[in-house]
Amino acid sequence: MDLKSQIDINNLPGHVAIIMDGNGRWAKQHNQPRVFGHRHGVRAVREVTESAAELGIKYLTLYAFSTENWARPKLEVDTLMRLLVDTLSKEIATLNKNNIRLDAIGDLQRLPSATFNALMDGIQSTRNNSRMTLILALNYSGKWDLIQATQHIAAQVLDGTLDPESINEALIQNNLSTHGIPDPELLIRTSGERRLSNFLLWQLAYSELFFSPVFWPDFSKEHFYQAILDFQHRERRFGKISEQLVK
Repeated sequence: MDLKSQIDINNLPGHVAIIMDGNGRWAKQHNQPRVFGHRHGVRAVREVTESAAELGIKYLTLYAFSTENWARPKLEVDTLMRLLVDTLSKEIATLNKNNIRLDAIGDLQRLPSATFNALMDGIQSTRNNSRMTLILALNYSGKWDLIQATQHIAAQVLDGTLDPESINEALIQNNLSTHGIPDPELLIRTSGERRLSNFLLWQLAYSELFFSPVFWPDFSKEHFYQAILDFQHRERRFGKISEQLVK
């Protein structure tokens, strides 16, 4: 029996987040420069996006570029930014064909103008699609997200429109870059690394974590289905004990 047929479509995570890791090491295995791995990682993005939409998952967030990634060699960063522009221009038609809406989170204004403009064009072109939302985390970090949320809340306190005593989880959630988007129920990280790398630190508080040894360019639909099946075998207690859960 194939993996897809084993998935319970009534028990899907509503939101899956992925740390796409291992492009550089994959390229090294193939005796190629790191940018070779990034280019081949686009195939995995396409395959996983299509798989998630076919299953009926409503939100898919991909960690495409962190604030820390600016510290990488300039050639790699410049290539990544050009690759984003090229990929967006090529894939928008496919997103529209599959009724997938594009969105983005992060400090987007700091992106190069060509990358920012291509991203905004893609978001605008797909704004009416409703099957699934594909969210790219670009120039994103969980710490940045919490800082900008805190700044927004502090400004409201300073101008007298917010009582500090009314600050609660819901208020913080509404000031994060992901406001209006449900928290991920499943986080997948590829390449065998087992850390969050400053990704969605608030939003992943109760997410199930799945770590795959597969480098991102080799991550396929079958690997994605394996992660979903693993999620479906987890018991999600949210601080309760097993006996308290409704069966």
